[in-house]
Amino acid sequence: MQPEDKPSFFATNYIRFLGGRNTIFTLITLLLLGLVVFTFKEVSFIFHPLSVFMKTVVLPIVLALILFYLLRPVLRMLENFKIPRIWGILIIFLGVVGLITLLIVLVFPFLKSQFQTLIEEFPTYFMQLLTDVDAFLRTSYIGDYYSESNFTIDTLLATLPGNIADTLQNTVTSIITGVTGLISTITGVILSVVIVPFILFYLLKDGEKLPEYFLKLLPPRFRDDTREVFTEADKQLGAYIQGQLIVAFCIGVMVYIGFLIIGMDYALLLGVLAMVTSIVPYIGPAIAITPAAIIALVTSPFMLVKLAIVWTVVQLVEGNLISPQVMGKTLFIHPVTIIFVLLTAGSLFGVVGVILGIPMYALLRVLISHFYRLFKRRYNKHETNLENQYDYTEL
Repeated sequence: MQPEDKPSFFATNYIRFLGGRNTIFTLITLLLLGLVVFTFKEVSFIFHPLSVFMKTVVLPIVLALILFYLLRPVLRMLENFKIPRIWGILIIFLGVVGLITLLIVLVFPFLKSQFQTLIEEFPTYFMQLLTDVDAFLRTSYIGDYYSESNFTIDTLLATLPGNIADTLQNTVTSIITGVTGLISTITGVILSVVIVPFILFYLLKDGEKLPEYFLKLLPPRFRDDTREVFTEADKQLGAYIQGQLIVAFCIGVMVYIGFLIIGMDYALLLGVLAMVTSIVPYIGPAIAITPAAIIALVTSPFMLVKLAIVWTVVQLVEGNLISPQVMGKTLFIHPVTIIFVLLTAGSLFGVVGVILGIPMYALLRVLISHFYRLFKRRYNKHETNLENQYDYTEL
């Protein structure tokens, strides 16, 4: 009688309970991945030049990509009229330069005047707001408790000029201390802005061919999947950038017209502020409404009511009419997901993370969803092979 064969390690009850061979493989893979991350962290100084290079080129590339997706439909429209691509790019550049010149000559002086006036008068608005709040608290049902408390608006008003002076002094000291870094940052931004037109020119000229150039470097069996990822990523980025800029422009125009109707001061400046901040979902409108609310509250309570009506109408029109028509369902992201992405990206990368968090999330979603489809395809193929290998009808 032959002794029974001893079960293999993967056939023991405990390992089978944990999931068998696949679980062991997954754990080993995670362990190796952790070792790779730890190794790269220990030798991170080797990649410092690469990090500096990426920080240097990322700003002009991002700006050029935004302009590329914004101007590409115009270039395609010109090509439909049988205009050569080079001449179409030249026409676009001349049009952009002319539009910028027109804005600088006609709009910028008026915006500058309104901005300077608002900066000069905003402390008055703020102090008046605090005074009104103080008067309201003293006449309310908590007036006795408020008057007896150690902290009052009068105390804040008395100490506010000194606090502002100390803050300004500390700020000036910090700026003087970090003047070298400030000059370096300004120089980097100026160089980035100067480089953007050159990058934009080559993107408009050869941007449609770049994916095919990259695909030729890959093995043939990877090209179809990579082309699918490129196509979906291009669709997502184009839809987000073009749609978000159109929506922001519409919000700025509606806010400006609404503020003109109700007689709000600084209507054009507040409209431009709403247009710029609307690029960031949810957080942007909250930033834009704050100075308008302070001005309206100081002007009159009825002005605050009219401001609330205008802002509500703008948000309803944008949320129910403009965004669904412009953005469509191409980049549908749940609002809670957007909030989490903005908070995380802002904590990690600051203002840049808040601005670029949503498109970066869209790209990651494209990559992860595609890899998940590949995994399911491979898993289903593996399961089919196992079913063909074993005849379960004999069991």
